[in-house]
Amino acid sequence: MAGEGIALMGASGRQELDEIEGFAGLVLRLRREGVADAELLKAVEQSPRSYFVSPAFAGAAFSQRTIPIECGTFLEGADLMVRLLHMLELQKGQRVLEIGTGSGFATSVMARIADRVVSLERYRTLSSLSHQRLEHFGLRNVSLKVADGRNGAPGEGTFDRIFVAGAFETVPRQFVDHLAPNGLMLAGIRKEGGHVVLTRLTRIGNRFERSDGFALPYLPLIPGIAARL
Repeated sequence: MAGEGIALMGASGRQELDEIEGFAGLVLRLRREGVADAELLKAVEQSPRSYFVSPAFAGAAFSQRTIPIECGTFLEGADLMVRLLHMLELQKGQRVLEIGTGSGFATSVMARIADRVVSLERYRTLSSLSHQRLEHFGLRNVSLKVADGRNGAPGEGTFDRIFVAGAFETVPRQFVDHLAPNGLMLAGIRKEGGHVVLTRLTRIGNRFERSDGFALPYLPLIPGIAARL
């Protein structure tokens, strides 16, 4: 039993060391790209990536590769995810709507900065696992819901930021009413040929001001709520 305890402590120590080294490497890469938001990076550090993936992929948690998670979905590479959250320009006092909870990693980061996060997920399994993870970290300013994210969050009012971990076929104008004045939305838009690009939408009155960016690995949002998972 004593030997088993030492082995467990050793495994825990290695995981902690991997977290420290992985985060340090991520920060260096991001700084080369001009991402040096201290508050955002602190929130990332407080949301250990290895906790949001299976043990088999813990060593790759801070890599640039996509990592498979439950329900046939994936966790974006660390660099891409933090770049996207940086572009979201999160600030204290904001309300955020997230479409696609996934592993809950982005939810955790956003909840450490914004006042309130409402996160929608079509898979009950992912929503349940994310709830456990957020509870573990004591994050109580998050509302997780199993819902069809394409329909937004009726009855939840307006949001300063909307973050969509998926792609629409066209600009989702149904979300105009969800954005507060000068609110910002990041989403993938599927272009001709099937590739997806990042699209930034800012509410100006009753219209969107749009700018397109780099390619994203996102898939089109699936309609409805998953029947089994």
